[in-house]
Amino acid sequence: MSTKFKILCFLLLIAIILTAIINLNTGFLSLNFQDFFAESSNSQIAEIRINRVLVMLLAGISIPTSGFLMQEYFQNPLAGPDILGITSVASLSVAFYIFFSYNVDLPEFLQNSFLSLSSIIGSLVLMLVLLSMSNKFQDKSYLIIFGFLVSAFAGAIVSLLQFYAENQSLKNYILWSFGANNMVTRNQVYVLSILVLIGLFICFKSIKPLIGNSLGTSYAQSLGVNLNQLKIFIIVASSLLSASVTAFLGPILFIGIIVPHFCRLIYNPAKLWQQWILNMFLGMLIMLLFSIIAEKTQIPLNVISSVFGIPVILMMLLKHNKV
Repeated sequence: MSTKFKILCFLLLIAIILTAIINLNTGFLSLNFQDFFAESSNSQIAEIRINRVLVMLLAGISIPTSGFLMQEYFQNPLAGPDILGITSVASLSVAFYIFFSYNVDLPEFLQNSFLSLSSIIGSLVLMLVLLSMSNKFQDKSYLIIFGFLVSAFAGAIVSLLQFYAENQSLKNYILWSFGANNMVTRNQVYVLSILVLIGLFICFKSIKPLIGNSLGTSYAQSLGVNLNQLKIFIIVASSLLSASVTAFLGPILFIGIIVPHFCRLIYNPAKLWQQWILNMFLGMLIMLLFSIIAEKTQIPLNVISSVFGIPVILMMLLKHNKV
């Protein structure tokens, strides 16, 4: 590893620790050190803030990794779980679960499991469709248009479900769609951690084949890269990472696109192992910053990510058009 990469990682790690500490101390009440490590009147609030920091760290790891995998596989800097419609379909699957399981009494752990499972199944199905469509489109930019169409269709169905939903079901879905990171419980953090670890393991197995794939299909095959296996790994890892976060935090838009873009700007884009690590570090930092802004302003998390992400993507498009 180069000295520049080590310095970047060290600076990002320091920034992550500082923003995590600030996050723990951001809220309506000021907490003491003992509130986090001993029983007190504010222990429950301290636990909520710890859960908030943990879920932001997991989201910061998952969403950029998902976007990184998809951009490297499709060789398109605009590929991402939200642009290609994966987040929308995962949201649709969660909407079906919330609206149709309202009267079903299940233990909390099973509710969390089914919530994440519905989101993951929806995103996996769409990824399979995207990969089959990618073989039919000579220009892979058409996948972006296809993703927008899928997002619009999923949004229309969600609107229809909202129109006919009962009041409490509608309220639950709206609260979920705002990205309410303060509502995440410790059990949900455990479930999300397991799903993220599985996704990261599959990503780890995908990086080396991705390096060969980036050099061209024929060259990758000559190196012994199993392209079908790589395709499956990308489907599963990207869907698992993006859908698991969507299940518990709602649709966090554009982070999967802009974080890999920033990482390619600050370090050599050809070094995929280092790029993956930078994506996770920078993703955690950005999500923690968004969490602080959300607590200070009371603006929903997904609104903040959209306000931040849209101008960046617009600049990317303008820059690509000039080239």
